[in-house]
Amino acid sequence: MRTFPWPARSGALLLRDPQPEDADQLVALRNNPVVNRFMLRTHVDPDAYAQEWASIPDSDTDFSCIAELDGRLAGLGFLDVTDGLGQPGMPRATQGVIGYMLQPDLAGQGLGTDLARGLLTAAFDVLRLRRVTASCNADNIASARVLEKNGMRREQHGIEDSWHADLGWVDGYQYAMLDREWVAARTVR
Repeated sequence: MRTFPWPARSGALLLRDPQPEDADQLVALRNNPVVNRFMLRTHVDPDAYAQEWASIPDSDTDFSCIAELDGRLAGLGFLDVTDGLGQPGMPRATQGVIGYMLQPDLAGQGLGTDLARGLLTAAFDVLRLRRVTASCNADNIASARVLEKNGMRREQHGIEDSWHADLGWVDGYQYAMLDREWVAARTVR
């Protein structure tokens, strides 16, 4: 049975499920060249992307959301539930992967931090996941800062692990957090 983490408030943002009327705005944000600066997939097919988002409310593993600020689509949050690594008998659906993107004109206002915190809250407090990871390009200093401000620890620094059309081979970071670290970080806040 699907758990419903949305709608939820996180700082100034309302995080909610996607609606059919969001399709054009979703595609416009996702295909914005400024947003795609650090994305591996730099363009999405509008019809296929709209269909991907339309299927989210029925998914047992995709808990992606729309981030609204004062009724405006401010960004997208991605939360996928996955299986971890392990031998037979390992518990299933115990891990999550998060990601986010914001409208470029809203950068620098703490909204990325609010969005990532909302995704972590959903992952740990609602979905009861054990571990959550997130990745970013090492040159994307703002994204790395968002993850660190939310208490995630850098676990990996991949040297020249991905190709960037303008920069060539670039480094990447992977961050992670365990449920017990989330509880400890929340206690400190």
